[in-house]
Amino acid sequence: MAKRTIIIEIITMLNIILFLYTGVAKIQDYSVFKEQLAESPVMAPVSKAIAILLPIVEFLVVLMLAIPRWRLKGFYTTLTLMVIFTGYIIVLITTSDQLPCSCGGVIEQLSWKQHLIFNGAFILLDILTIRLLHKEKKELALRWNDLNEYRMSHG
Repeated sequence: MAKRTIIIEIITMLNIILFLYTGVAKIQDYSVFKEQLAESPVMAPVSKAIAILLPIVEFLVVLMLAIPRWRLKGFYTTLTLMVIFTGYIIVLITTSDQLPCSCGGVIEQLSWKQHLIFNGAFILLDILTIRLLHKEKKELALRWNDLNEYRMSHG
């Protein structure tokens, strides 16, 4: 159990760092971020809304991951976002010659292939963590039931 908890905490911190970093980077360079979204062939029609909502969602994800009771929902959210971001990259790569990156910070320096590998790694880590969290939750429930049975039998 201790090993599993350490793995969960490490992956949680990696996700918190990622989403906090990208959210802050987008706000720091908000005008650039907004312009890059507007240049995107896929995002242009909704670029204003995305420019406002995405950093907020990234900060909410950080909050969800930081609060243990919300962590599992936070990981489902990060997994969903990473799958969406990866799908977006694939659409851009296959449909456009000009590929604006609106990721924020040093992540913008990655090639598109590196973006896919980076996102894929986080998708796998998120899936692993969701499985570990479910396993941990199940074991905690079993221990809780055992404790209640012991209390009932020892009155």
